[in-house]
Amino acid sequence: MKNLRFLGLSLLVAGAVSAQNVEEAKKAIDAEQYHKAKTILKGLISSQADEGRNYFLLGDIYLKQKESDSAAMYFNRGKAVKNNPEFNQIGLGHIDLNSGNAAAAQAKFDAAKNAAKKKETEQLVYIGRAYIDAEKPDYKKAIAVLNEAIARDPKAALAHLALGDAHYRDLNQNEAYRAYRNAYTLDNSLLRANLQLGVITKNTRAAFPEAIKAFNSVIAVNPNYGPVYRELAETYYLWGKTEPAKYSEYTKKAIEYYEKYMSLTDYSLQSRMRRADFLLLAGDYKALEAEAQKMQQMDKVNPVILRYLAYSSYENGNYEASLKAMKEFMSKVDEKRVIARDHLYLGLAKLASSMNKDEKGNTVVKDQVVFNEAINDIKKAAEKDINITNEFNDIGKKLFGAKLYGPASVVFEVATTNPDNRNLTVDNFYLAYSVFYDHVNKSDEARKQNIGPVAKSRCSSGKGN
Repeated sequence: MKNLRFLGLSLLVAGAVSAQNVEEAKKAIDAEQYHKAKTILKGLISSQADEGRNYFLLGDIYLKQKESDSAAMYFNRGKAVKNNPEFNQIGLGHIDLNSGNAAAAQAKFDAAKNAAKKKETEQLVYIGRAYIDAEKPDYKKAIAVLNEAIARDPKAALAHLALGDAHYRDLNQNEAYRAYRNAYTLDNSLLRANLQLGVITKNTRAAFPEAIKAFNSVIAVNPNYGPVYRELAETYYLWGKTEPAKYSEYTKKAIEYYEKYMSLTDYSLQSRMRRADFLLLAGDYKALEAEAQKMQQMDKVNPVILRYLAYSSYENGNYEASLKAMKEFMSKVDEKRVIARDHLYLGLAKLASSMNKDEKGNTVVKDQVVFNEAINDIKKAAEKDINITNEFNDIGKKLFGAKLYGPASVVFEVATTNPDNRNLTVDNFYLAYSVFYDHVNKSDEARKQNIGPVAKSRCSSGKGN
């Protein structure tokens, strides 16, 4: 009997420790400390191979990190175990959503719902999150599932939190705010809910002090909660953008907060990439290039890292490195993922690498083929997104200043096709002078051939005025 009592007590203690570890893993996931969470969950899988929830949570981290093969491996192992295997059907359904197979996903989600007890909501919350986090999200379905969870248990704080995320991503700020407030009222340990209330306040743009006050209230509860420092960083950056006199001060403070955020996460590739996005916005290209190089050491496959490297290398004057990175990026991604700015930086890097100074300090084209490609790449950028012509003024003026009037006229001509171009008047002025100087600097014979429909139309249309 003593042995049986001892065995029963041991099982009870082991179960309590296991539940505690699962909660620690969930807290680490919420705090974006994915390496820590994976370590905890792998330990739990090793000691408790029959608990399906652990496999699901681990697989879900790999999904967050865009490692679908590793995620699927754990989901498939988890669906075959004794306890709570249905969670892994949710994970596999999420993968189906990512691959565009909504019917297969629905079948797996239905199986998971049917396996849940009448009052259980956790499965429904994860189904809702699968719809939210899918590569092609379906926020309406997420909202429907999460409302079903709340109908089962109106006090399910995590269901309200997920509902807030669904409404927020669906651009319904009022409903999102209400859901986050309900979540935090039901469970004030949900720092993410309080954080998101501050995020919504931040997005009003006119309420930056109130947003910072909200974020500081999160820090007062837990100064080691990393995501709050990221939001503080982005708030100060946006605030600086609206107050040019304080832009430098606030941007510096924003970067400091981002460093704090990174120090409190596990420096995962995802957190590094989000920081890289921020550095790109803030224009800190030295830090961005260093970050891109670190990410490249971590992951030599992800092509987005090459984009960061191409942009930052160009801005730091490393033109050959920029050209190499952008060419490699474009060769690895689907054409649909290539954006206007990619073509712009490719063109700029080609421009810089194809020109040189002669002994008199004049700019000369050393490689006409690459130079011509550069102008075409800049034109392609405008074809992808006409609004990028707002940035053509500097490019055209550099060519004009280098007395490369013909190419300058091409850039200015493309820029003036955008009626909403903020530099339209100046670009028209430079266009006229580029056409004029290009003409007068030609030989007598070339000038005769240059009098044609384009030149005449310029004069008659008044575009040079």
